[in-house]
Amino acid sequence: MQPLSDKLVVFGTHDEHTLRQAAAVAERADRMAVMADGHYGYVMPVGGVAAYRNHVSVNGVGFDIACGVAALRTDRTLADLGDRRALAALGREIDATISFGIGRRNAADDAPIDHPLFDDPAWEAIPASHREALRRKARAQLGTVGSGNHFVDVLVSEDGAVWVMAHFGSRGLGHTVASAFLSLGQGGPWDGRAREAEVLLDLATPMGQDYWALMSLAGQYAYAGREWVVQKVASLIGAAATRLVHQHHNAAWRETHDLGQGPEEVVVVRKGATPAFPGQAGAVGGSMGDDSVILRGATAPADSDVTAQQRAALYSTVHGAGRVMSRTAAAGKRNRRTGELLTPGRVTPAMMAEWLEAKGVVLVGGGLDESPHAYRRLGDVLAAQGATVEVEHVLRPVLVVMAGADEFDPYKD
Repeated sequence: MQPLSDKLVVFGTHDEHTLRQAAAVAERADRMAVMADGHYGYVMPVGGVAAYRNHVSVNGVGFDIACGVAALRTDRTLADLGDRRALAALGREIDATISFGIGRRNAADDAPIDHPLFDDPAWEAIPASHREALRRKARAQLGTVGSGNHFVDVLVSEDGAVWVMAHFGSRGLGHTVASAFLSLGQGGPWDGRAREAEVLLDLATPMGQDYWALMSLAGQYAYAGREWVVQKVASLIGAAATRLVHQHHNAAWRETHDLGQGPEEVVVVRKGATPAFPGQAGAVGGSMGDDSVILRGATAPADSDVTAQQRAALYSTVHGAGRVMSRTAAAGKRNRRTGELLTPGRVTPAMMAEWLEAKGVVLVGGGLDESPHAYRRLGDVLAAQGATVEVEHVLRPVLVVMAGADEFDPYKD
């Protein structure tokens, strides 16, 4: 942990652009921390955690409101899944059952589109002229995984148990809400296009209250979608659930922290960071060719260095391995109209295949932009977080299902 000012601390090593962006956010926030998997983002770094007194940062929560991870432990073992051929067949079945991309166009017809969240009073915060169209879009996309770094994994823990993990957020619902309040917060209309600038909303105002209500609604939506996906995949392998670890890593919470004036309620915005209060469990994914983990916030004496670091991190930890290579750098640049490769990327299909074969991973879908080469190693970033978290289980991926490289999805990150 490295303090950069009285309001900003960083874990791990970061480039100059990320540190400058974090410092700019810290000037407006009451406290700021950057996790070890952090990297440059839209206004606020991914991996950033900021505390505000009665304000919320729309940019901080981000466009993919309530993106997070659900990890389901099952009563099955690796032997129950069969050989690589059987895993590939399971991957194709998952791909046919769970939709990757925008709309739900799969074999499953039991996504919870009549969930009580669709009758939540928060919908009234959306202008009447847009409300029903957004509700219809949300129903159509519930339980869709999207593309980019979103995935469904089948993994095995060190004790032999099979886990199912899903990573995605609130899809078009969250993207629409974020875009709308970025415009409204700068004096524009609900459906306006906003310039790139931080929008801080006072939660004592009607606009702030409306955003909070819709952010919370998007959170319900993301939880419902991820839980349906992991339960559906478990049913495909004939497994029963024995434990669910589930959390958002893009959201805002009202929490009690000591920012130097004693314990007080503040708003904590996590943009690509996992809540990690002492004893709190969390699921963190690596890349398609790296292990994932189930962790928990460390429990330590109140006067210990560990607890001091946890307070500085606003009781947060990493949400993944963190990119070291942009999508274009990894996969190259293509002509959007023709698909012609204009500039080669740094990762080749052979490189990615060799890595996955060595790791023993069966991949369905995925692209070079999500190759393990484009990410840090999760173990390294966890080490940089120090003793603030404890790893309960290491999960080795055996099957990774992602959208295809050419799958169009405007809500992927």
